[in-house]
Amino acid sequence: MRWSSKRTWARGMRKAVRVLKLSGVDAGYGEAQVLWGIDLEVSAGEIVALVGANGAGKSTLLATISGLLAPTSGSIVFNGVDIAGWRAERIVAAGISHVPQGRRLFGGLTVHDNLLMGAFHRSDDEVGSDVERVYAQFPRLRERAEQLAGTLSGGEQQMCAIGRGLMARPKLLLVDELSLGLAPIIVEQLLAVLAALRRDGMTIVLVEQDVLVALETADRGYVIENGRVSLSGKAADILADPHVKNAYLGL
Repeated sequence: MRWSSKRTWARGMRKAVRVLKLSGVDAGYGEAQVLWGIDLEVSAGEIVALVGANGAGKSTLLATISGLLAPTSGSIVFNGVDIAGWRAERIVAAGISHVPQGRRLFGGLTVHDNLLMGAFHRSDDEVGSDVERVYAQFPRLRERAEQLAGTLSGGEQQMCAIGRGLMARPKLLLVDELSLGLAPIIVEQLLAVLAALRRDGMTIVLVEQDVLVALETADRGYVIENGRVSLSGKAADILADPHVKNAYLGL
């Protein structure tokens, strides 16, 4: 089910304009600095992949963008406004949804109620129709609507987590470790949904442990190593880079 021109996941964000720009972003946990001078840009309607080894800082970077972690320096400009240091709920209301690593669903609530939690900040009368759109994207969730989220399979939980993120009607969707612990056929289904969302104008930043999958899905990419951007560019060019082939693809 596609959204009409007046009601799309991305609220009509189809022009090739910059949605997100990070400049000189540092962040960490207490005295442990994780990110060092991150510069990054995301344009409307594209999928941007963040790839790198475990512990490189990819999840920390998403947490910093979404307000779960405050940067210690630098700017995070979203649609022309510096949101660095904003609280997470304010960033959600501004148009950024974060699908976290590990899904982090409310296991004691039903699938349906988890989806409603994604619209906690909304006061419009279209929440119900948006739930139906999520069910159209993920028919299995409709079948499990009254099932407790904690009893779902890993793939179903990831579907629910993405659906919950979409309920906020984001302009930018951050997806952390899409394929973690999932069977390849489920990953293919989830990637197909992300591709469909992109065709409808959604802007997506994807953190993915499988470098090949991530860069084959994305338009552009950034390689994060030791908390720094070591390489960026078109996804195809990154895949062809000798260092990436050797370090991440075993070629």
